[in-house]
Amino acid sequence: MSKILIRGAKVLGGETQDVLIDGETIEAVGAGLSADGAETVEADGKVLLPGLVDLHTHLREPGREDSETVLTGTRAAASGGYTAVFAMANTFPVADTAGVVEQVYRLGKESGYCDVQPIGAVTVGLEGKKLAELGAMHESAAGVTVFSDDGKCVDDAVIMRRALEYVKAFGGVVAQHAQEPRLTEGAQMNEGVVSAELGLGGWPAVAEESIIARDVLLAEHVGSRVHICHLSTAGSVEIVRWAKSRGIDVTAEVTPHHLLLTDELVRSYNPVYKVNPPLRTERDVMALREALADGTIDIVATDHAPHPHEDKDCEWAAAAMGMVGLETALSVVQQTMVETGLLTWEAVADRMSFKPAAIGGAAGHGRPVSAGEPANLVLVDADYRGAVDPAGFASRSRNTPYEGRELPGRVTHTWLRGRATLVDGKLT
Repeated sequence: MSKILIRGAKVLGGETQDVLIDGETIEAVGAGLSADGAETVEADGKVLLPGLVDLHTHLREPGREDSETVLTGTRAAASGGYTAVFAMANTFPVADTAGVVEQVYRLGKESGYCDVQPIGAVTVGLEGKKLAELGAMHESAAGVTVFSDDGKCVDDAVIMRRALEYVKAFGGVVAQHAQEPRLTEGAQMNEGVVSAELGLGGWPAVAEESIIARDVLLAEHVGSRVHICHLSTAGSVEIVRWAKSRGIDVTAEVTPHHLLLTDELVRSYNPVYKVNPPLRTERDVMALREALADGTIDIVATDHAPHPHEDKDCEWAAAAMGMVGLETALSVVQQTMVETGLLTWEAVADRMSFKPAAIGGAAGHGRPVSAGEPANLVLVDADYRGAVDPAGFASRSRNTPYEGRELPGRVTHTWLRGRATLVDGKLT
């Protein structure tokens, strides 16, 4: 690889500096840098961040390649500024064996657009009855450390306890999809005023909160790590805050769409707004923003959930749940957190790179922008404003809730270990 000189970038949104990349590594950071023969990228005051890390991505392969593949999903990731993603286990077949996680890991290596770390299923077939091969998946070439039945809740307390005990031996973490199934039978949206007016089955906040309360207590009892996926209610925030005050080893994530959108949008009956967990109230949105700002919620994770057109272009009750998010996540965070003064760009790097990499153990990612570190970087034009056009997405799916909505910020360049995967907003 040749040398690359990024000139005049606001590193972590702060001081304007130059960054010199040599091969896979950052060689120097400072003012007035130069290098003979280096390729020069004029940043012109754009924000330079460490490559983003997503702890919650659905790549669908194997089994649902009509929705997404590892290749198309990682291209979408690079477009959004991500250099590493964690791929959820709800594929077909389920990623509950060493063989399946190694297949996903290999496909990620072959894609070349970002690093892919498979997440292993907690239970066989996501059925919640029997622990999957946690140890074998950890010892495989994929080196799995994060386990989740996301899409389904590990609702059996005994199974959850055993999983926490098992992963403790190698420092792993169980990422829980907090949804008490008996309380959400037939649920279509958030339970509240809007669901009552629309006559749609309600999804009560307590269905999420009761599982989180149980699991943080189990984690405390076992002395293990638990991570809460896509936390969505004000009550959940208070439970996590309480757990952290007791020293319980719990982390939590929030999605960009839960930071911006509310259940009022469901009045349109547009299935693009159907998601799991559901869009909540304005009060919940404000509580989530505040919790992300004060550190109660540790990270932003996309829950990128691609679906083919026919799975969303239908009546509400029949539509699949989920939204794509890799290519819009940073823009939504800029609008909801940076432009509101709740987070600085340095704090965005913490919530979208440093901490998710640390929780998942993504080696070489979530590192400072400084000499000697891997050159996993993203350059962002924070002054850009434009309407979202899903026709330009790299993802195979188009089920975005932001079509036509004006969002700030645009990722112009992404580098994975010094190799450009995105240049001037175009994939290489």
